[in-house]
Amino acid sequence: MNGVQIRSAERALSVGTWLIVSGAMLYSVLTVTPLMAAHTADEWDWTAPILPIVVDAAVVIVVRLDSVLARLGGHGGRWPIALRWMTGCMTLALNIADSALKKDLVGVAVHAVAPLLLIVTAETGLAYRRAITNALDAHQARERAEHAERERAAADRADVAEQRAREKREFDARMVREQREHEASLAREQSDREERARREERERAEAAELAERAERERREQERERLEREAAARAEQARREREERAAREQREQAERAERERLALLAAGPAEEKQAEHLARQTVTAAFHAGVSVRQAAELCGWSVGWVSTRYQELRDQAPARPLEGAAQ
Repeated sequence: MNGVQIRSAERALSVGTWLIVSGAMLYSVLTVTPLMAAHTADEWDWTAPILPIVVDAAVVIVVRLDSVLARLGGHGGRWPIALRWMTGCMTLALNIADSALKKDLVGVAVHAVAPLLLIVTAETGLAYRRAITNALDAHQARERAEHAERERAAADRADVAEQRAREKREFDARMVREQREHEASLAREQSDREERARREERERAEAAELAERAERERREQERERLEREAAARAEQARREREERAAREQREQAERAERERLALLAAGPAEEKQAEHLARQTVTAAFHAGVSVRQAAELCGWSVGWVSTRYQELRDQAPARPLEGAAQ
């Protein structure tokens, strides 16, 4: 049963109660007023309706306040109960008094219906209102509990969603971080490979440069060694040539000296020598520094022929040193 149905039942109870109270009050005023008029002075007949109205007003107050207290879940204590039963009994007594005085049992029964119905309706309405209030409170408590449960469930779902979202964010952040770390690792590895390749290339280039430098130095040293050896050989050849030239000059000088001494020792020729022998004698005399006349005496030929031979030897003299240097 929902709250709308409970409020509808409460409205139905309130409307029914006030209809019964209104009917009972009207019936009580109509019933009690003649009794009060019969037992009141003639000049005060107009006050006859006051008493039933006052009693019924007390009934209205009791019913209204009981409904308010029942709606609020409160309890007025013993005095509201005493007032409720006192007004009920007064209404019952006033309504059946006239029939009772006349000893009309049917009238007593008929006039007792409205007061008794009013009393029972007041008590029943109070019980109903309290039960409805308790039921409504329980329903509201259940609604509050359900609402709190829904809020807690919503909060739990929100917490779970937030936890999932946080876990997803953390997972995404971890994946992004791992991706960045992986990319950074790949970049570092690539950089290390490139650096290693550059270092190896530099090392190869340095090794090649060192090898080339060593090869150049070796070729330079080899060239210098070859140049030194060539220079040494040239120097040695030069010294050998100089020594040979000096030796040849010495030998030539010694030979010329021996020939000169031999020619000088041989003395003038007794007869004219053969031409080839005369040429040898003239040549030896020329190299020995013998005069033309002495050479002519040594070979037996004429001074003119010897002078011609000397001129030929002098013409050849410049070429001989060159020939010796070439050798």
